[in-house]
Amino acid sequence: MDAGAQYNPRTVEEVFRDFKGRRAGLIKALTTDVEEFYQQCDPEKENLCLYGFPSEQWEVNLPAEEVPPELPEPALGINFARDGMQEKDWLSLVAVHSDAWLLAVAFYFGARFGFDKADRKRLFTMINDLPTIFEVVTGTAKKQNKEKSSVSNHSGNKTKSNSKGRGSESQGKYSKVQPKDEEEVLDEEEEEEHGETLCGACGESYASDEFWICCDICEKWFHGKCVKITPARAEHIKQYKCPSCSNKRVRP
Repeated sequence: MDAGAQYNPRTVEEVFRDFKGRRAGLIKALTTDVEEFYQQCDPEKENLCLYGFPSEQWEVNLPAEEVPPELPEPALGINFARDGMQEKDWLSLVAVHSDAWLLAVAFYFGARFGFDKADRKRLFTMINDLPTIFEVVTGTAKKQNKEKSSVSNHSGNKTKSNSKGRGSESQGKYSKVQPKDEEEVLDEEEEEEHGETLCGACGESYASDEFWICCDICEKWFHGKCVKITPARAEHIKQYKCPSCSNKRVRP
């Protein structure tokens, strides 16, 4: 998939125009066209990506076959997590990955065409003046306009509480000063060992009270619910391949 076939922006203003066009297309997919976008992200299909174009259009398609691709690629396999989480959480996840992709494309152009420190700073400042796709999709952008003074604290609290209760559950479980049985100690040790591990599908942190499975190929960890694997099913899997590795074709 070539998401930049129309033209190659060479100045800061052109790169920013390209950024705004792609951003508008992605926002359209995740807001006004959300029903169509949701239907196109069928988990039964192969790895799919969400592309935004400078023309303010969007498309769900397979990733580029060229290796390496002409432009940075969006997040791969967004369709696999669709039915494993609430729709608003899934859309927020896609929005975050879309923000990261937009920055990657913009600064790819900047590197390719030799932007210096001042150009890169100006480009980032122009981009940073716009709300992120995540802020638009979650409604944070509107709150920022109405409550500028309280947004920073609210965002910090929201980020902490948005871990689906994991952090607060862990605190409640382990913060009480009382004798711990062997199982609690093992849970704590496991939490500390994998505390920085993120799910390869949804990006959430590890929690010991959830079932996780590791891909034997890429060695990434996944929530069982995100890849539709139950503990019972896992017992019968000799070598687990995540959706991404399962869909990789061996070229002749």
